[in-house]
Amino acid sequence: MADAKREIERKYESDDSGLPDLTGVGAVAAVLDKGLTELDAIYYDTADERLAAAALTLRRRTGGSDAGWHLKFPVEPGVRDEIRAPLSDTVPEEIAALVRSRIRDAELVPLVRLRSARDVRHLVDADGTLLAEASVDAVTAERIGETGRTAQWTEIEVELADDGDPAFLDLVDKRLRRAGMRPSKSPSKLARALKQTGGRRRAKGRPAPPVTAGDHVLAYLRAQRDVLVELDPAVRRDVPDSVHRMRVATRRARSTLRSFRSVLDRTATDPVAVELKWLAGELGVDRDQEVMAERLTAALDALPPDLVVGPVPERLASWAEARGGGAQAHLTGVLDSRRYLTLLDTLDALLADPPLRKAAGKKPEKVLTKALDKDLATLSALVERAIGVPRGAERDVAVHEARKKAKRTRYAAEAATPALGKPAGSLTKAMKSLTTLLGDHQDSVMTRLTLRELSAVAHAAGESTFTYGVLYGREEARAARTEAELPEMWKEIRAGATG
Repeated sequence: MADAKREIERKYESDDSGLPDLTGVGAVAAVLDKGLTELDAIYYDTADERLAAAALTLRRRTGGSDAGWHLKFPVEPGVRDEIRAPLSDTVPEEIAALVRSRIRDAELVPLVRLRSARDVRHLVDADGTLLAEASVDAVTAERIGETGRTAQWTEIEVELADDGDPAFLDLVDKRLRRAGMRPSKSPSKLARALKQTGGRRRAKGRPAPPVTAGDHVLAYLRAQRDVLVELDPAVRRDVPDSVHRMRVATRRARSTLRSFRSVLDRTATDPVAVELKWLAGELGVDRDQEVMAERLTAALDALPPDLVVGPVPERLASWAEARGGGAQAHLTGVLDSRRYLTLLDTLDALLADPPLRKAAGKKPEKVLTKALDKDLATLSALVERAIGVPRGAERDVAVHEARKKAKRTRYAAEAATPALGKPAGSLTKAMKSLTTLLGDHQDSVMTRLTLRELSAVAHAAGESTFTYGVLYGREEARAARTEAELPEMWKEIRAGATG
């Protein structure tokens, strides 16, 4: 079974003079010699080095205290999340799954072998607590299957102890710099090995700044595709908020295809939008349940004790557990499905050879503004209808339709902001406020439906339904307040859009 560890470290070029004395740096009371360790690592990637292109490293390493499979994800410079699995002859499935969004159907093959003679020092405080591990690594890199393509170098690595203060590394950095050390130019040993042994991958330059309307739409769509791919491992690992963020990226991509049909040919993009809607729905199964449980729990906690009659907390907890059970396994199944992987391939193909229409080559100001105006006009009609219909089920549906359109308008405004500047940015903020208001209303609608279900089950079990009625009444009042705020908010938005 794989486990995870956050790795915070600094790497330095070494001139073979060794590690300077670090005693007295911060809280370092002693530097303990832990001896020499021989490490032997085989790094895996696709033949075209897709993992390396994303700054991911996958290795099978023997030697040292953590022999096994290691998959490292970049978090920020000097910080990586390392996923570990026990030694085996082939890449463990739990590791392979975490790179599936990157490699798709490509095979993981051994590319580089790194052998390191690691001279280790432990930096400890007066109590003997480990602050960091410092090592001098003499590295030999060999391109597998290609005779003569080797490289050698020596580097210094300082890795912060678990739960250590990153500020300590700044103190060590000052000491090393004074001793003539300089930060490594490569983010990892693998990156340096690939470069020095003649990697096939060519470094990608920064994309050209968007100029045309099509450039801007594609840049936004590309960003959402990248988020989907990057969040895939986090969703598989059940990282907090990852499902929500991935769902939002899916919706943003779909909204982009729908709002900018004057830029991208809908005959090619409509089928993609259908698949994005499917993915958002699958991702929403867990998220909607989570939001509902949090809302009901908070509402119940806010009630005075004398209004909680019967085993309401226990029934709510059982409902949340039963409805949420198996959600993670379901999500993993979705991400492993052929349908999902085909969607990623389709997005890649669409971005590589976009179905551009004539308007795509024009200046963005007119084209993107026209698309926003069209979305805003449709939204206006939906909001006016929501305000005008009587309270009840018909209004609930109308408010929900307005909310969906407000989200689409928000995402279109986001896409247009780099080109249109402040007006689109202001519209994005306005749409965010509107979707928050309308979203709270929809949450209230769904909460009342759930309360009716829970009340019916409690009644059948011979329990009091009083508390469910109290919560229902509070949700009803909350929705009424939202409906009362809508006309004034919409008036302000319309004034800002035409001002």
